[in-house]
Amino acid sequence: MNHSQPTLPIDWSLVDPLGEALQHLRMNGLFYCHSELAGTWGATLPPMEGYLMFHVVLTGHCWLDIPGCDPLLLKPGEFAMVPHGEGHNIQDDPQTACVDLFSLEREELSDRYERLKYGTQGERTTMICGAVHFEHPAASRLLTLLPHVIHVTKWGDIEGEWVQSTLRMLELETRTMRPGGDAVITRLADILVLQTLRWWIQHEKDKQEGWLGALQDERIGRAMALIHRHPERDWTVPLLASEVAMSRSGFSARFTQLVGEPPMKYLTYWRMQLAWEQLREDAQLSLYTLADKLGYRSEAAFSRAFKRHTGISPGAARKQLPSVHPQ
Repeated sequence: MNHSQPTLPIDWSLVDPLGEALQHLRMNGLFYCHSELAGTWGATLPPMEGYLMFHVVLTGHCWLDIPGCDPLLLKPGEFAMVPHGEGHNIQDDPQTACVDLFSLEREELSDRYERLKYGTQGERTTMICGAVHFEHPAASRLLTLLPHVIHVTKWGDIEGEWVQSTLRMLELETRTMRPGGDAVITRLADILVLQTLRWWIQHEKDKQEGWLGALQDERIGRAMALIHRHPERDWTVPLLASEVAMSRSGFSARFTQLVGEPPMKYLTYWRMQLAWEQLREDAQLSLYTLADKLGYRSEAAFSRAFKRHTGISPGAARKQLPSVHPQ
């Protein structure tokens, strides 16, 4: 295994480290629900650890009540995201009593998509709700930095046009349920989740520290992009520092300050998260091949690093997937 080959010249004016990290985010939906609500109604969603939850109102209105936060009024076209999977209420009014969402009768339209009809009289509200899990290693870093709730009340002029078109398409699909509708609905909802993350990153720059802030730093972001692009390289602190035109000591100090851990520790973290993802996705992938893809000189060296980082061997991890996941 030889991982010392030189890096090809990169035109950094064309590189967006944050964008590259976000484009790898892949969502696995636990469920999506189209709700038709009328009159007086309220439902409690239980906590879902490890899942990002969202609500988008198509018609009518909805109050979102998260413990510790002020209730939010959601109007048509607005999008609310609960990034940390905290339990919360959705109601026609903040004073309305709530019942457990999963105690209500729902129509299962597919493995991941269902329809809820609750109430018959009064003002009607239709909305799409969902819970999704991100599988890429970038996700765990990103989600820990997000606030308890993200509420988009107004999109930009350009993005607003296609977001509204997406919402109209969602409403049409949920109303008619044509063949393949559940697949269309889940993909449209995924797009809205990613767009909401992009919106928050664009509009809340002063709140972005740690991993997000580091990705947007001119030099540290470049070093992180190199690690993300080429985890197989024999990276060292001096080599990374030279790639971004910084002194070794200056680079190491700034990387640690912004990212929250030293460069080599972050490299190991990234490699181990990629290893976990590869073990989950490809049951036939040999540990030798995986070790080579992640920059380890032998299968034994990779296995030692994996066990040191996760507490279990790669073989044991493969047997336990998807019930466990490294922190």
